[in-house]
Amino acid sequence: MKVGVVIFPGSNCDRDAIYAFKNIFGFETVELFHKDHDLQNCDLIFLPGGFSYGDYLRSGAIARFSPIMQNVIEFANNGGSVFGVCNGFQILCESHLLPGALLHNDHQKFNCKNVFIKTQTNNSLITSNIALKKALKIPVAHGEGRFYCDEKTLESLTTNDQVLFRYCDENGVVSDTSNPNGSLQNIAGICNENRNVFGMMPHPERAVDDNIYNTDGRLLFESILSVVKSSL
Repeated sequence: MKVGVVIFPGSNCDRDAIYAFKNIFGFETVELFHKDHDLQNCDLIFLPGGFSYGDYLRSGAIARFSPIMQNVIEFANNGGSVFGVCNGFQILCESHLLPGALLHNDHQKFNCKNVFIKTQTNNSLITSNIALKKALKIPVAHGEGRFYCDEKTLESLTTNDQVLFRYCDENGVVSDTSNPNGSLQNIAGICNENRNVFGMMPHPERAVDDNIYNTDGRLLFESILSVVKSSL
């Protein structure tokens, strides 16, 4: 699998993603710049975290109009796999590749800490190899991470098994106290109806290296690997 990591002005997690995909898991990985129109025949497009264009208007609202996003949207609409983390998730929602929106955290503060999330489904590229009851310790770093959508969209997400992760405590219990930003129903990550576009607020790419004593994020990358291997 060839992975393309899109770099916007203000991206600051692109190097973490490239390191994870390339150095830890051995994926062929290329950098894709926001002004480009060439996705370089990548099989997976990754939108990293950061503060694209300074997030001065609304997180992801300007990046959505970057030249390369025309190609990313077309790629996704044709069935290509797209994965966005944090600011990448925000960009996917602004691009209408994923439903809902990411609003300011309910406490109006920037979150930068480890949290726990629990997989809700194995029916996705990034969760196929993760036990449903296992609580994963994954860091967050966001000021606008509160997932919100209308009731009809929420019902659709639930009915179609599109909720990938919910915030929980270290024992896997989903509750208000384990919700770090006020996200609707503790939602930390979702996918689209066609199950080829994935977004989440926590940063799995920051939890893959033994040197930082947290490797729970590896499970998402291993899920991608397992799907790739099964298709060979």
